[in-house]
Amino acid sequence: MTRTHQHPPHGEGGHHPAHDDGQAEILDLDAEVLAEHIAFITAWLPLRAAPRRIVDLGCGTGAGTFALLERFPEAHVTAVDTAAGHLQHLREKACARGVAERVRTVQADLDAADWPDLGTPDLVWASASMHHMARPDRALARVHDLLAPGGLFAVVELDGFPRFLPADAPEHRPGLEERCHRATDGFHAEHVPHRGADWGPMLAAAGFTVEDERTIAVDIPGDRGEAIGRYAHGSLQRVRGAAAPALAPEDLAALDELLDTASPYSILRRDDLAVRTERTVWAARRAQIPAAS
Repeated sequence: MTRTHQHPPHGEGGHHPAHDDGQAEILDLDAEVLAEHIAFITAWLPLRAAPRRIVDLGCGTGAGTFALLERFPEAHVTAVDTAAGHLQHLREKACARGVAERVRTVQADLDAADWPDLGTPDLVWASASMHHMARPDRALARVHDLLAPGGLFAVVELDGFPRFLPADAPEHRPGLEERCHRATDGFHAEHVPHRGADWGPMLAAAGFTVEDERTIAVDIPGDRGEAIGRYAHGSLQRVRGAAAPALAPEDLAALDELLDTASPYSILRRDDLAVRTERTVWAARRAQIPAAS
């Protein structure tokens, strides 16, 4: 198993909320800003043959779905999410891109006792979704049984929300962004305790053979496009919701100033933004059924 650091010019990632809570825009920005990264991961996967049947678990608005359709032009993708609004948005994008006949959407709660029929895929993709599972051990076992023998399960997990500001920003409250993230630790420990987990041992316990693991460092300069400012604004707006109760009043005021699009100190007006994060990918294989002797 190798563990390497790559620096592609863009990257993919995302936090897929368990409910349809109006986060389609931030998921679309995530896909736009980090598009080359997901392409890098799909090209890296240790596949034995191009998959024809793919399941995207926790698909959000389709960042992984569309990258997989582009990478594997003969494939069909079953896109699964709990949020009806995200799936509707995904279907609309599939129609606009002329690939609607290659996409099937399924609304399902993957923590439910029974899963819907998802077919027998050659590849299951789960990007930033497994850490939301209440019982990840049970979900991993179900994916194992779902896969075709010899099929691959790609788990892509995030180190956390991306960082956007320099360490000494903003000027009157240096280090604000890191303090905001630390202020969310209690919230995440309670609500998403599996974020940041090492999925290798859990995959092995579910019967998979982990063939490779790779940590990919993403560092995208802010001058790549105006979407990075909107991505930073949307991401920090979400961080604020979890961080606010634990932030010092001065930090909360400084954060609100960054988030105020009318303020001269708005994050949208800064020219020193970047996108810095890490993603770890586990490529896990279901054993091939031995041929009868």
